[in-house]
Amino acid sequence: MIIYPAIDLYEGKAVRLKRGDYEQMTIYSDDPVSVAKGFKTCGATALHIVDLEGARDGEPKNFDLIKKITAETGLFVQVGGGIRTRDTIEEYINAGVGRVILGTAAISKHGFLRDMVAEFSDAIAVSADIKDGFVAIKGWTEVSNQDALDFCGEVERLGVKTLICTDISKDGMQGGSNIELYRTLRSKLPIALIASGGVSTIDEIKVLAELGMDGAILGRALYENEIDLAEAGALKGDG
Repeated sequence: MIIYPAIDLYEGKAVRLKRGDYEQMTIYSDDPVSVAKGFKTCGATALHIVDLEGARDGEPKNFDLIKKITAETGLFVQVGGGIRTRDTIEEYINAGVGRVILGTAAISKHGFLRDMVAEFSDAIAVSADIKDGFVAIKGWTEVSNQDALDFCGEVERLGVKTLICTDISKDGMQGGSNIELYRTLRSKLPIALIASGGVSTIDEIKVLAELGMDGAILGRALYENEIDLAEAGALKGDG
């Protein structure tokens, strides 16, 4: 299982939200590049970066910063937030990003998702951000009428190879992730699954690995030193 330290960007800063609420934002650093390098020093092999402004506004707002992080760390980077056109996907891939995450566009434009998977293959992932059983969109500011489990199944049928699943109610709360949700998804879907939202202890990482999850995204628990990244990396297994 791969550990993905999370860097959420807002106005050029590394921040974290609570339950996807932009009004509950904590700023952790004015220098996200240094944060990324620090994660690499602690053994990270990959990063999960979200352009929060892009997710909310529908177009990238921190592209140059993400490009710099990718270039200066040399890590595998997966990026989400405001990615809703083919040109944006291509720009990120050309900038060295390893995987581009579609969220709102995957919900609102199924034909677009199908076409992008056909063109860019494994470089396309989908983020299923779940609130009360439905998929949230537009930087978590709206909840669609799309049932979350049905959506995840449809994504797999469209050929997506990687699904990132977040229970918004758990995100940024350090109260534990939705283990039962991941257990259900793992039993139903034969694709790579990455857990996100509320992962807060080493024991929980062990459970996720035992479930057969392919990755886990760590956010606030790293920033507030609840989890030691080097220790988590040592427990991640072979993926």
